[in-house]
Amino acid sequence: MSQAIRRVDKGPQTRCVSFSGIDGAGKSTQIAALRARLEKMGLRVRIVAFWDEIAALTGIREGAGHKLFGGEEGVGRPEAPVNRRDKNVQSWPMSCVRLGLYFLDALSLWRATRRALRSGSDVVIFDRHIYDELANLNLRNPLMRAFARGLMRIVPRPQISYLLDAEPAAARARKPEYPLEFLHANRQSYLELNRLLRGMTVIAPMPIEEAKREVQRRALAMLQANRDQADEEEARASGEPGKLDERMTRPAAF
Repeated sequence: MSQAIRRVDKGPQTRCVSFSGIDGAGKSTQIAALRARLEKMGLRVRIVAFWDEIAALTGIREGAGHKLFGGEEGVGRPEAPVNRRDKNVQSWPMSCVRLGLYFLDALSLWRATRRALRSGSDVVIFDRHIYDELANLNLRNPLMRAFARGLMRIVPRPQISYLLDAEPAAARARKPEYPLEFLHANRQSYLELNRLLRGMTVIAPMPIEEAKREVQRRALAMLQANRDQADEEEARASGEPGKLDERMTRPAAF
């Protein structure tokens, strides 16, 4: 990464990015790194945690995983794995329940996005998104595919929707919560979701530091493009098309 961090002038609007991927893909690590980079550049950053701030009926959902399906509580760590039983429970009754819950979550996400855009932040980072729920569906089923497409008509898409791809074995070693077989299937579901919806930014499996550079490179490119667009609109409004703000510097390449 470049030693010098050049400042990107704040654009006229809040930009949103989201991070999705299988458990253990490194979302928290990448979010923390991107937030630190942006704040060092002088930008105001807000984190929105999907499960804590958006998902509906979380208490009931957690209780069902523990009481109905016998799943263990807590967050899995290499030294203390847990056996969760929730999104890896695949059955038609559970799929029907998920459709209703995901619809409620989509409405909640729509409201949360509107609040975030009025928050005064320069960048809002969503720690998980509706993509992470849609990836739990059987996307080989035409009805589920149609549901996913329909739900995305409700939900505003972030400017960048990161999909952190990861090798399931490595992901489970970092965060042992679900069976390896489920993680393999879940990974394929995420990739299928991207093919279905298009527009997600897939970060291929790579060492953490390389992934940080790639995530931040794309984020800075988005911010720069936003700033360039604002400058062009300002130039056209002032009757001087083509005149850009000479004081602005581009993000350092890295």
